[in-house]
Amino acid sequence: MNIHAVLHEATIALKASNNSDEEKLEAQLLLEHVLTVNHAWLITHADDEINSETDQQFEALIQRRISGEPIAHILGEREFYGLAFKVTPDTLIPRPDTETLVEAALAKISPSETARILDLGTGSGAIALAIAKDRPNANVIAVDASQAALSVSQENAKALNIHNVQFLLSDWFSTLTNQHFDVIVSNPPYIEQDDVHLKQGDLRFEPISALASGEDGLDDIRQIILDASAHLKPKGWLMFEHGYNQAKNVSTLLVSAHFRSIETLKDLGSNDRVTFGQKP
Repeated sequence: MNIHAVLHEATIALKASNNSDEEKLEAQLLLEHVLTVNHAWLITHADDEINSETDQQFEALIQRRISGEPIAHILGEREFYGLAFKVTPDTLIPRPDTETLVEAALAKISPSETARILDLGTGSGAIALAIAKDRPNANVIAVDASQAALSVSQENAKALNIHNVQFLLSDWFSTLTNQHFDVIVSNPPYIEQDDVHLKQGDLRFEPISALASGEDGLDDIRQIILDASAHLKPKGWLMFEHGYNQAKNVSTLLVSAHFRSIETLKDLGSNDRVTFGQKP
């Protein structure tokens, strides 16, 4: 069969599996991966025949996706903020909505400023590295409680040739004694521990420790807010990604901790996604 026919069959199979709402795009991405070509090549060679070995390799990837494995894990990477990040089951898969947090941080950091930035729970390093890439004068510290996740983030820093990030093994602020920052960012666990979505879709394949946080999903955010003031410079900013329905509660927690200038930003889907406040 030619490329067009193979893609058509794969798209139908993915659609029938109910594991994908972007079956055509995913079929194209998987075939591009097998052929090691880009999208433009795939379109212009739609009538090219595919040999049996390539077809078998492609079918194997399609079956992995049908079984529910995330497309990012199959490909081994995910694009975020214009950068390609390696991802593994040890890290969260970077998502477009999290770019809202990057934009919020960049808005508080002058390009010429030698600011100190902290990323709590860095995972793949997507947030820290995106900020560091755009603000090369900044000094970014990225921490995670998982050594496996830190290994992935360090690989990403090397692959992207970004050198103004330091990676540390730390349970939130535990190893950051006497360190102070201009901006602290975090995409912490914020899903309710009994949320049914944890057993659906891509979330089934991601580390539960990076997803769920207590009965209302806010345990880690509470802890971070409690400890953050001791690590923020005067007028420093603390900002979180959170669930679409958590902005009011996060704002209340920031008010209770005496933060000011509190604001919530919406993500690409117009859902409340990032809330931040400033230390007095």
